[in-house]
Amino acid sequence: MQKIGKIVVVAAAALSLAACGQDTKTQTAAPAGPTVPSSSAAQAPQSKGRECTADDIKTTGKFGEAPTITIPDDCDPPKKLITKDLSEGTGNGAKAGQALKMNYTLVTWSNKQKLDSSFDRGEPFDLNLGAGDVIPGWDQGLVGIKQGARRLLIIPPDLGYGQGGRGIQPNETLVFVTDAVSVPAS
Repeated sequence: MQKIGKIVVVAAAALSLAACGQDTKTQTAAPAGPTVPSSSAAQAPQSKGRECTADDIKTTGKFGEAPTITIPDDCDPPKKLITKDLSEGTGNGAKAGQALKMNYTLVTWSNKQKLDSSFDRGEPFDLNLGAGDVIPGWDQGLVGIKQGARRLLIIPPDLGYGQGGRGIQPNETLVFVTDAVSVPAS
């Protein structure tokens, strides 16, 4: 009777292992079907081996002109907020609580296309810096900007739209060129 019990336990274990191995083989061999979101491939691209810097992003145009933004193919989007003044302004730097008027152009990293631009609308964008009116990347990245300055902002997903929204794909890195049209004197 003990031998039969041991045989049953060993047989059950062997069948369980075989079934687990079979499931793994089936899952691995199965092609990605409609249950896999198409955006998942865009969320996990092959690494290029280094993160881009502000100097890797090419821009054209000067303050007041609609800029072009070119994102390279040979580096990964940065994981931290990057800011770079492309042209200096005058006066005091912007502080939290101040009302700013900004022009901007936005290019999304994943498709390297312009998504939005206040230049195209011919009207600056109003915001209260640090009040949560805008994404955290703007509230943090525009601190210190002076009137008349042009600043590049490279905003990682956690300081942008995170899981997506407002036409932005999930986990999207955002690249802005911003012009400080109006920064109040302190």
